Amino acid sequence: MLLIVQVRGLLVKKRRMAGLLLEKPKESNMRLEGKTALVTAAGQGIGKASALAMAAEGAQVWATDVNPALLASYDGVAHVRTAVLDVLDKQAIDALMNDLPALDVLFNCAGFVHAGPVLQATDAEWDFAFHLNVRAQFWMIRAVLPKMLANQGGSIINMASVCGFKGLPNRFLYGASKAAVIGLTKSVAADYVAQGVRCNAVCPGTVDTPSLQERINVFDDPVEARKGFVARQPIGRLAQAHEIAPLVVFLASDESAFVTGQAYHIDGGITI
Repeated sequence: MLLIVQVRGLLVKKRRMAGLLLEKPKESNMRLEGKTALVTAAGQGIGKASALAMAAEGAQVWATDVNPALLASYDGVAHVRTAVLDVLDKQAIDALMNDLPALDVLFNCAGFVHAGPVLQATDAEWDFAFHLNVRAQFWMIRAVLPKMLANQGGSIINMASVCGFKGLPNRFLYGASKAAVIGLTKSVAADYVAQGVRCNAVCPGTVDTPSLQERINVFDDPVEARKGFVARQPIGRLAQAHEIAPLVVFLASDESAFVTGQAYHIDGGITI
């Protein structure tokens, strides 16, 4: 009889424990919940797709762009706040970073693609390419690093390109500047790996964005020009911006906690 009482008591205790477990709040499955991220050039293309993807995973995202009209599309989007930012303006960068809380994630997405070989490149074009594609990243990183280091962690993601690894025709300035981004990325990663700050680069192939369409439209025959861009992708098509965003989310998340100093190709086979 005593054994039965003990068994029943154990059963009651287990039922109570099970009830407590059922009442426990469910853990969130959002991969970036609790993180604050900032994206440059978030008004369209890869920047916008990445900002939306990070917000969908629970991050508080600051979407910035030099064009305020493009930022209007974020009105009513959960977890996204916007700010106009010209990444060529160092004072504007420093002012914004001083006003914002510490960032967990920085995605340097702003850039420009010049066309043409070295003999057609001008000094002014060289300066613009390196100021926007490289120096702006340097300024952004320098502005966010102190707070990241104080928090003993952060993920910096830089937009590079397949052109930083593989020479492509008529991409002299772009290739040179994106190769510099890869060097910048690895240097930052090496300097701060022991302090919890990671730095990686994303290297896309040709992505079907508004920026690409603008470049296509300058050709005498835009239809044939688009076919040419597609032809250089072994996979047989252009990438879509939403196909690049998951890599950005991965690098922003704790899933990539052991990853730093890497340049990720996401190029449809160009560098095979």
